[in-house]
Amino acid sequence: MNMLVDGEWRTDAYESTNDDGEFDRQDTTFRNWVRDDPDARFQPEAGRYHLYVSLACPWAHRTLLVRKLKGLEDAIGVDVVDPYRAEDGWQFTPAKAGCTEDSLYGSDYLRELYVRADPDATCRVTVPVLWDTKAETIVNNESKEILRMLDTEFDDVADNDVDLYPEGYQDDVDDIIERIYEPINNGVYRSGFANSQAAYDSAVEDLFDALDHWDSVLEDRRYLAGDRLTEADVCMFTTLVRFDEVYHTHFMCNHQFIREYDNLWPYLRDLYQTPGVAETVNMAHIKEHYYTTHPDVSPKRIVPKGPDSDFEAAHDRDDLPGEPPEDLVVTA
Repeated sequence: MNMLVDGEWRTDAYESTNDDGEFDRQDTTFRNWVRDDPDARFQPEAGRYHLYVSLACPWAHRTLLVRKLKGLEDAIGVDVVDPYRAEDGWQFTPAKAGCTEDSLYGSDYLRELYVRADPDATCRVTVPVLWDTKAETIVNNESKEILRMLDTEFDDVADNDVDLYPEGYQDDVDDIIERIYEPINNGVYRSGFANSQAAYDSAVEDLFDALDHWDSVLEDRRYLAGDRLTEADVCMFTTLVRFDEVYHTHFMCNHQFIREYDNLWPYLRDLYQTPGVAETVNMAHIKEHYYTTHPDVSPKRIVPKGPDSDFEAAHDRDDLPGEPPEDLVVTA
């Protein structure tokens, strides 16, 4: 796979699987934090920070979803890369529907921002990126940390009084996010990018064991942590919403569709119908990215028409304890 090595773009520098054929995700490299603290280097300010995302990427989608739910659209700008990622990496193609230019620097490729932040960068160029326009550097490119910052550190500049990491739930939220990451969020990639039958079999078994477990949990819970919408649901949603359209076929996670689950499927529809959530989902970008960007998995780069899941169908989960946040106000 492609990455920066000492600030130079290389197309042969990163192996995505280990010797056993197992997908091996590389750690992210920029791990600073925005904190609502007068002594912090990066402090929350409206207009100071900028997100670079792909609408196709589930990790970037997490941050867009929290930005939307918190009402941070006016406080934090966003630029969107092309869903198709070729050998030169994520590209800005503003003429393409749903994409933007790099509104800050006019870059052609996202990697230019990484080199601007660190001229000697040795890392993969990934989304999301949280950029500080004042210090002109990358604050963080780890989605779990960015979504936590947006949720907990920007209340003074957020339009919505929404708390996705509430007191009394935090230990459960952290535990659930950890428990769903490897078998589900990363599990679909472990399945799709496996280079051996044993690696694939192990990943798929882990994936569907975990899906079965959470389907059972959701039988009498509206949300993963109970009666509150939390960051855990954000992290689950961005994988589930892609599952039937992409992961089931493209990544060979075909033991079962999400729409065949008694509880995960209505849970997914419930989340999708939460005010503001649907606006963050761009299925055209999602499908184009996966089916055209991984030639080792889908060499013909043909984007399938279906299955066109009906996320707007009634979910009948209103009788369970809990409801969407009362102060959720959606802006255009």
